[in-house]
Formats: sequence, C-alpha cells, structure tokens
Amino acid sequence: MMNTIKVVMLGPSLTQQGGMATVENLILAGSSSSTEIQHISTHDEGSIFHRLLIFIKAVATFLRQLILGRVDLVHIHLAEKGSALRKAVLVLIAVLFRKPIVMHTHGCEFHIFHQQLPQPIKQVLNKILQHCDRFVVLSESWRDFYVSHCDLSPIRVVVLPNPVKLPSVVPTRVTSEQDDKINFVFLGRIGQRKGAFDLLQAFAQLHPQQKAKATLTLAGDGEVAAALNLIQRLELESYVTLPGWLNTAQRNQLLAQAHVYVLPSYNEGLPMALLEAMSWGLPVITTPVGGIPEVVAQGISGLLVPPGDIEQLTQAMQTLIEHKSLRLSMGSAARQQVAPLDINHYYSSLFSIYASCIQLG
Repeated sequence: MMNTIKVVMLGPSLTQQGGMATVENLILAGSSSSTEIQHISTHDEGSIFHRLLIFIKAVATFLRQLILGRVDLVHIHLAEKGSALRKAVLVLIAVLFRKPIVMHTHGCEFHIFHQQLPQPIKQVLNKILQHCDRFVVLSESWRDFYVSHCDLSPIRVVVLPNPVKLPSVVPTRVTSEQDDKINFVFLGRIGQRKGAFDLLQAFAQLHPQQKAKATLTLAGDGEVAAALNLIQRLELESYVTLPGWLNTAQRNQLLAQAHVYVLPSYNEGLPMALLEAMSWGLPVITTPVGGIPEVVAQGISGLLVPPGDIEQLTQAMQTLIEHKSLRLSMGSAARQQVAPLDINHYYSSLFSIYASCIQLG
C-alpha cells in the first residue's frame, strides 16, 4: 500500500485577495488519504516589518517540518519581484534537505521583472530555479518563456492551466429587449495593468442608445479612488457601480446576473476571474496576453482586442450589446472551453506531478 505523500505548500496567505490564494485554497481542498498538504504562508499584506516577520516565521516552520521528517515534497508558488527572492531562499533550503521541489508559477509580469535584473543576479536566479524537479506553468506561451529565458530543461516544465470549479447550473440569460440591460462585469484589482481605466473610457465612448442599454460593474480593490474620479469626469455615475472586493458567494451572484465579462489586461498569467466567468457561461471581452489566447477562441467563446486599444474595446462591447444570439452562443462555448479545467481533473494532473517528483527522488 502506498504511503501518504506529505506535501508542504509555500505561498501567500490563504486569506489574500487574488488568483494565487484562490488556487492555493482549491488545491488544499483536494488533500486526500494519499496526499496530505500543509500550507505555510510566506507573504501577507501589511508593512515591510510585518511581511518580513511572516517570512521569517515561514522559514522557521518550514525548517522545523524538514528536521522532523514531515516533508516528502515541497510545492512553491512563485510570482515576481520580492516573491522570486523569497522563493529562491526556500528552494535552497529544500535542496539542502534533498527534497523534491514543484515550482508553480503565477507571476503575470515575471518576464518584465526577469528582463530588468542585472545579468549576474539573473544567472544566479536561473541556477536556483533549475534545481526544481518540476516547473508548473499556466500556458504554452509561459512554458516557452521559462525554457528559453531561464534555461530550464523542457522535460521538467509542465503546462497545468489554473483550475475552475464549474457551477452545476448557470442562468439562461434570455433578456427582454424592452426591460433588461446588458450587464458588463469586471473582476480583479482595479488599475492600469488590468485595463480598468481603459474599460471605463471605452464604455464612455458607446453610442448613447447603446449606453442606455448597458451597465458596468467593476468589482475589486486597488485604485478605487482613481476609478471614481474617472467615472465622474466621464459622467458615468448612473451606469457604473464599484461594489469593492466580493467574497465567493457575492462573486457567484454577480456572475449569475451578468451578461458579459470584460478583462482588458496588459499582462496576465492565466487569470482565475476570467476562467470563473467562463465557467458561468459568460462571453468574454479580453486581450491576447499570457495564457488567455489558449483558453479564449476569437469569435467563438469571446472577443480579443489589443491591450490599450480603447476603440476596439468599445466596438467589442457594442457588438455584444446589439447581438443577443452571439452573446448566448459565445457564453455556451466559453463554458465548454473551460470544462476540461474542472477542479477534479486538476487534482489528478497535479497529484501525478507530485508522484513523478517522488519517483525522481
């Protein structure tokens, strides 16, 4: 009988807002008799002193578990900037104790961070990353990046898109042309990187007749004050709402009542909010960055527009306001597109990666 694999997962606090914590929580829910996963928080929001204290505690807890022999495999979640430096330390500790390592990458701007590093530091970071037994990336495009820019062995780099928990039932979203408005929804950190300000400007440029048929909800944290100022300048107060960051139940309710999901990002890994919206049967308007083009089929499950192209973003919104049948067909196709990413399939793939690492060790 196979012994239980004891996994220590190192990443941001499970209570943080954002895709990494969402993925961590989904993975932890998959712990079973064959795979026991313990999470250690390496980062949390707060002052520099608070973040440093969290990391020191994480290192101490990690070392204790290693010394007590409670670790068979180390699963590390990686972003960019400070995350890369913290995770480099953890990799070196795991290597010292000869534990197999799964490095799980999420950073949507890791390529920018990596490119800006001084060459000697870049080489050191690459050498550290090369100690990982498996390198999990979110898309083929990210696989190409890590292999070519970090000199990773292609055999060790595995594409595993983010998981999604498919709702069992989704609304039909049949609208009345007389009464109902088309609800556009944005979920995520409000700011320039995710294109939230571009979205507001694109909405403002809709023809008045089309604008009268639509509403826009920007749900999330970030630069909320700047968004409110822009809403006032564009005279969109009667069209746009900013409910703040939503919990899971609130998010699901919003997606159930939405008609179109919009995410005009400049950089992404593979955004969880996009996958969640698609799982709710929503057509999407987004940009071909990161792993997005690998899950959104242009003209079939959504509309792809270049980052920063406000005119095309307006045109895409206009198209989905005017063509109900297209909205419905795209929404159905979007749900079908992410069905293979269902969390139960994900567990099987992830645990196979764990098992392959244990065998290598």
